[in-house]
Amino acid sequence: MKRENEIYTTTLLGSAVNVALMTFKFIAGIMGNSAAMVADAVHSLSDFVTDMVVIVFVRISAKPQDQSHDYGHGKFETIASFVIGLALVAAATGIVASGSLKLIAWMRGEQLQQPGQLALWAALASILAKEILYRYTYHQGKALQSRALLANAWHHRSDALSSIAAAIGIGGALMMGQRWAVLDPLASIVVGFMLVKVSWGLLKSSIGELSEGSLPEKTEREIMNIISSSPGVFEPHHLRTRQIGNRIAIEMHIRLDGDLSLKDAHDIATALERNLKTHFGEDSFITIHMEPTKPVQ
Repeated sequence: MKRENEIYTTTLLGSAVNVALMTFKFIAGIMGNSAAMVADAVHSLSDFVTDMVVIVFVRISAKPQDQSHDYGHGKFETIASFVIGLALVAAATGIVASGSLKLIAWMRGEQLQQPGQLALWAALASILAKEILYRYTYHQGKALQSRALLANAWHHRSDALSSIAAAIGIGGALMMGQRWAVLDPLASIVVGFMLVKVSWGLLKSSIGELSEGSLPEKTEREIMNIISSSPGVFEPHHLRTRQIGNRIAIEMHIRLDGDLSLKDAHDIATALERNLKTHFGEDSFITIHMEPTKPVQ
């Protein structure tokens, strides 16, 4: 419950910042005639929506194991990360499309409105606020081992980066005059493609977990090293791993001396299980299948 409450607190803080920034950006984008700032405001709106998604899905993922979910509800947190990725794709598509239409209009000779200074101030304020929020949320995500919080942290970072692109476009259009007003929609297109890159990373990770992808090769090597160095354990094989929310599941076959008593074999397997849980978390799911063998003399 403590973990759940900390995730809520972190997410609600982000929501409050996102609402304030979203409002300021929309006002600055409309009053300042800036497509880049309106695009940035849409990004903040998607941040707020994904904050709500995290709150809903984390509450579900925190529910204990039950008859219908023997491995708990951890994957609902992964679903939250997947939804965040989809929200980013949708936001990116709209931003790129809007900026492209303005760019095409400019290429046809249509004069674009020069953005105002209010839009530039909004971009600078967003860069500072969202970078601070990213660092805080990322730290909390690591400490709480929350994929949803880590995904949301990168959403905050992508918003900070998009605000940098918006600031460059708006600032360039302001400094170089009406002829360079096209920098504003160009910046909005850059923002959109940055969002695509971030969303692909989130979707790839979430899809891998939801499709029962194995843990990273580095982690599996670490698992095999722990098993191989355990006293009395021989020939570990058939290792299977997967991620379940903030937990991992490990299944393996090991060989033990066939002359051992059932109690001794059980003690060896229990010690191995305890060692793995020490390294990968007490809530890890460990399944060990024991097979008899004679140790090599």
